[in-house]
Amino acid sequence: MSLEQRLKARILEDGPISIADYMTACLHDPADGYYAVRPRLGEAGDFVTAPMVSQMFGELIGLWAAEVWTRMGAPAPFRLVEIGPGDGTLMQDLLRAGRVVPGFLAAADLWLVETSGPLRAAQDQRLAHARPRWAAHLDAVPDGAPLIVVANELLDCLPVRQFVHAPAGWAERRVGLDPSGELAFGLSPAPRGFEPPMDAPEGVVVEISPAQEAFADALARRIAADSGAALLVDYGRDRPEPGDTLQALSRHQKVDPLRTPGQADLTVHADFPAVAAAARAAGAGTTRTVTQGDFLRALGIEVRAAALARGQPERAAVIARQLARLTGEDQMGRLFKVLGVHSAGLILPGFEAS
Repeated sequence: MSLEQRLKARILEDGPISIADYMTACLHDPADGYYAVRPRLGEAGDFVTAPMVSQMFGELIGLWAAEVWTRMGAPAPFRLVEIGPGDGTLMQDLLRAGRVVPGFLAAADLWLVETSGPLRAAQDQRLAHARPRWAAHLDAVPDGAPLIVVANELLDCLPVRQFVHAPAGWAERRVGLDPSGELAFGLSPAPRGFEPPMDAPEGVVVEISPAQEAFADALARRIAADSGAALLVDYGRDRPEPGDTLQALSRHQKVDPLRTPGQADLTVHADFPAVAAAARAAGAGTTRTVTQGDFLRALGIEVRAAALARGQPERAAVIARQLARLTGEDQMGRLFKVLGVHSAGLILPGFEAS
């Protein structure tokens, strides 16, 4: 049975499922989930991430991590952790840049938090020289040492629940079946005691993500206990606002999220205000949420781009386009946001001016 057939059978037996349950099945079903069996990254796949746009992104994150390590007092060992490492490109560039800071790589105990078998294989091939170790979740990374965590485009894969201000009150948007037996969106009464996180006009969707908040809670508790910092980069909102952000991507095009479950990547916007609030409630400090463009400029991406162009004048135009894509107001520069999570007293580079 295909995933679509199994979802329909489940709905027939148990009733409509939440958007969160639908996302989880489409992305992580062991037999047919997108990340479990067929993640397609890169220009020839379904989507491109910032590390794939240019080496500058991962290099600057590497220098950021090395500077954080220095400000932490250069602990040895420390856990260098990437959560959701994709094909390993970001970590590869991070480690190359980190070589310029004496002692940084020698002190790093490298861990990759990944659940996808195909992506683990890609990471193993790209990062074999660094001898990483893998874990299925952060709690499986050994504690007892300071840590520096990087997570790029992770929050957008964590499921949301959607609620709608209906005429009779708040209702939850769910996935059920239409009269012809096809997957379709519908509404069910909101759970008893549901309190919307914000007001919204009638008919407008409000999203909440217990999964994003739970991730922030676990991350912050670990940082508060062991000390260190985390850098979260994703596309999403930096202020509370309503709206349906669920989308499916296939071959760089938006497609119907209810068609061919498991065949396309499903994402939602990261809710940075809720993530930051959960992290602070768990005992960690947070920076302000800044745009990716402002963050990369604060780290010196324009200087790095100029240096690359001088060294490779034949690629100057390409490098300029990469810079624009990463920092442009009409490209990734504004849509993507950056949040730092840190232990008490630690000031993170790239956020000082914010």
